[in-house]
Amino acid sequence: MNIKNSRQKILVKASWVSTVGNAVLSLFKIAVGLISGSLAVLSDGIDSAADVASSVIMLFTSRIISRPPDKKYVFGYEKAESIATKILSLIIFYAGVQMLISTVKNIFSGDPAEIPGILAIYVTIFSIIGKLLLAFYQYYQGKKAESPMLIANAKNMRNDVIISAGVLLGLIFIFLFDMPILDSVTGLIISIFIIRSSVKIFMETNVELMDGIKDDSIYEKIFEAVEMVPEATNPHRVRSRQVGSLYMIEMDIEVDGALSLNEAHEIAERVEQNIRDIVVNVYDIVVHLEPKGISQTSEKYGIDKNNLK
Repeated sequence: MNIKNSRQKILVKASWVSTVGNAVLSLFKIAVGLISGSLAVLSDGIDSAADVASSVIMLFTSRIISRPPDKKYVFGYEKAESIATKILSLIIFYAGVQMLISTVKNIFSGDPAEIPGILAIYVTIFSIIGKLLLAFYQYYQGKKAESPMLIANAKNMRNDVIISAGVLLGLIFIFLFDMPILDSVTGLIISIFIIRSSVKIFMETNVELMDGIKDDSIYEKIFEAVEMVPEATNPHRVRSRQVGSLYMIEMDIEVDGALSLNEAHEIAERVEQNIRDIVVNVYDIVVHLEPKGISQTSEKYGIDKNNLK
């Protein structure tokens, strides 16, 4: 099984686990929130319902990115994952805003609040355990597949654990101090936390969509790989961008202009192989050869050793 097929299999399996797990937790929390009269638990359940929608998007996306390159998308469909992550962040943002509006209305409605039922505490404890297991699983699989979409979903679930812990703490204080208004205040804090998380996830995907890279130490590794080939000099106009979790690398190097085409090509191949040995997850490498001494002193695009720092 090749890397791409293995990665797709991980994405599909993790998405199904996330979908089923979140669906169960969401149904429990929404039902108990309505029965017990806890707005905080109900809000937590709505947040989990948004996670179900996110998981469905992940399932759909995992099938899209498995498509082979074609005439329209010659680099393949890997970037669909970044687009899906953007959509996930918007769904999370929408859920957070809706909860914010509901809790603010409830706080200022003037209606007498009631103490939630004890069942709300039990389902919240169950939710914390379930979300913690799902978060660990999603993060592990996301790292294994190097999937920003799975990692983003894991971070969202980690936030859900914090949210549910806040709900539990709020419920305990409600029962201890007989202050039902704390339930609405807890819901308000949760909604703000969710909105903040969605904005952060949205911003993290900008790097790939702007043809950037998250780890710029890759350029040091590229220059290191070139230095291992003495015949290759002055690496410049080095560009790297991400296609999904893979790197697309382009660069110019100088070689002796008196070399034959075969000799120059052999140097370029050695440079390319060194890069693949040092940099993991390379999608493709393009090495442009130039005779020594003809390169421009300054280039609009790319990195050289002068502007590496």
